[in-house]
Amino acid sequence: MKIARNTSSWIANSFVVGSVFLFLFIIFNGFEISFVLFFISIIFYILTAFFILFFRDPERNIGKGIVACADGKIREISNLKDKDIGECTRISTFMNIYNVHVNRMPVYGIIKSVKHTSGLHLPAFKKESEKNERVIILANTKIGLIKINLMAGTLARRIEPYIKEEDELKKGDKIGIIKLGSRVDVYLPSNKIKNIKVKVNDLVKAGETNIAEIND
Repeated sequence: MKIARNTSSWIANSFVVGSVFLFLFIIFNGFEISFVLFFISIIFYILTAFFILFFRDPERNIGKGIVACADGKIREISNLKDKDIGECTRISTFMNIYNVHVNRMPVYGIIKSVKHTSGLHLPAFKKESEKNERVIILANTKIGLIKINLMAGTLARRIEPYIKEEDELKKGDKIGIIKLGSRVDVYLPSNKIKNIKVKVNDLVKAGETNIAEIND
């Protein structure tokens, strides 16, 4: 199973700690403390398995049109006027802990900026989460300027972009990971898209699911 970039240390560290406590359990087997040592080792082995599942990075067959940036459930689709994009459609995807958390580019483009903004760590499904910590990515694409908002949540404390300014990315290329789940918003210029292909509560896969068509 392929593991996401810069996450192997999480897996290795939890496995090593589990092994240390298992070794101590073997040494002190028969003493009252042995049960506690064994229990702690099991906890860290379970955590290792969780990290392997959470940080998996499967290959994807890139879909048609504009594709989803994140795995998860469509939480909101709204039309609004954004300060960067102007009149646009915002499609928000909420990621649970069991989703793949590697995020992908929705369409071919060149990265204009990658900006980290500090903030809160409220549950990503709440309205107040607009104040959460985030990484905002602007990209010039064939449909004009788009924005991708990688948002932290209650458990998600680390947003790690894989890209930098002036990188040229194909549709479906990896743009980053939000460690321990949260939300991704993509802002698309309204006059450049048609036929929104998803609706609220739909399940989508990053790079695969067609979320909208380009208005040629």
